[in-house]
Amino acid sequence: MSLNADYTDRIPNNVDLRGDRRLQRALEAWQPRFMQWWRDLGPDLIARDVYLRTAISADRDGWAHFGHLPLEEYRWGIFLADREPDRRIPFGEHMGTEAWQQVPGEYRADLQRLLVVQGDTEPASVEQQRLLGFTAPSLYDLRNLFQVNVEEGRHLWAMVYLLHAFFGREGREQAEELLMRHSGSVDAPRILGAFNEPTRDWLAFFMFTYFTDRDGKFQLGTLAESGFDPLSRTCRFMLREEAHHMMVGTTGIDRVVRRTADLMREHDTDDIKRYGGIPLDIVQRYLNFHYSVSLDLFGGERSTNVANYFTAGLKGRWQEERRGDDHRLTDATAVVDVVVGGRIEQTAIPALTALNQDLRSEYFTDCNHGVRRWNRILEEAGVDQKLSLPHHGFNRRVGAFAGSSVTPGGALVDADAWARQQAEWLPTADDFDYVHSLMKPVFEPGRMAAWIAPPATGINGQPVDYEYVHLT
Repeated sequence: MSLNADYTDRIPNNVDLRGDRRLQRALEAWQPRFMQWWRDLGPDLIARDVYLRTAISADRDGWAHFGHLPLEEYRWGIFLADREPDRRIPFGEHMGTEAWQQVPGEYRADLQRLLVVQGDTEPASVEQQRLLGFTAPSLYDLRNLFQVNVEEGRHLWAMVYLLHAFFGREGREQAEELLMRHSGSVDAPRILGAFNEPTRDWLAFFMFTYFTDRDGKFQLGTLAESGFDPLSRTCRFMLREEAHHMMVGTTGIDRVVRRTADLMREHDTDDIKRYGGIPLDIVQRYLNFHYSVSLDLFGGERSTNVANYFTAGLKGRWQEERRGDDHRLTDATAVVDVVVGGRIEQTAIPALTALNQDLRSEYFTDCNHGVRRWNRILEEAGVDQKLSLPHHGFNRRVGAFAGSSVTPGGALVDADAWARQQAEWLPTADDFDYVHSLMKPVFEPGRMAAWIAPPATGINGQPVDYEYVHLT
């Protein structure tokens, strides 16, 4: 079953909002609140128009239209991937039964919680990035920032639709609260810690879109397996847009590393600050921070909540249907790390309670592809230094390593030793000040800031020097 996108409605959608007037009115009442949030906490730099990709359908043949438009005229809407006929729940105790089109009463609270946590991350990242437009290194990058922002806004709409459509008054109240919490707020912070960290500069933005948005990819991937079919279909569509966000991070770091390597080779020195580049040791410290903070988003190594979600059929594993086991894990075990007596050891626990670690392992493998990519850039430039992911116990606030002091190399040390060397491993105030000093806007088409290389190609077949953003 597939529904065509309806762009004649006030809220573009392919869920037949016109067939449910009560739901349509509720979402139309929420829309002005969303727009007020966007004006107050969305991008602070005002552009006349931006070359944006807008969803026009959810099918495989094409779902995006490109063109210049003002950000506030972007058609935020509600799109679900096509419904698979006779879809069956692929895991847990309900495996093989028909996927749910309505919320099972016994799982109502758990499903609502999953939607709220996922929904809370979407506006949070927009809030974190709201000032970056003022220091964009090129119009190409400014356009990518705005594309990420509007799509995060649409992902918020996706979760709000599910809350309104399936959870009644409680869902509507939760949808309101998604606009009342704010990133970094003392009184009403975002739910997950990484989404309260400031995004100070464009190097942090690239790290965020590489590491933290990649966590989003894996979380959406587990929800796309859900036995609650509307959630599965929503997340399958969102994953298409999430790929662009990660591309922004991957290629952004590519370009930083390439420019750094070129400056090192040209001037035969690691100290490229005098030439306006970002030294590799600063890049590594930013990487260490964003990777470790993103690891905390997966939760603790042991989780009965996640075990219950899996058993109930609410949240699966990454690429569940490709797994070669029984998809129930009733008797399976998994090995996880524990800190015992000042040592890192391993212990076997039920695989059901180790699903966070399972997902984190998939994430590590995916993240490492980027590190190898960046190291190839260094190698091709004749630079001997390498970047690396720190040990998964480094700088952790959640899980087995919370409260422990672990070096990037994986050594367990005492708190004093860790504090003495912290400045070697995590960004310092001097690092932030230096990187901030480089953040000068470049708004002439085709030109790039001196600390970053140009992209290999433009957007949607356009040249790199295309005027992607028209400023006021």
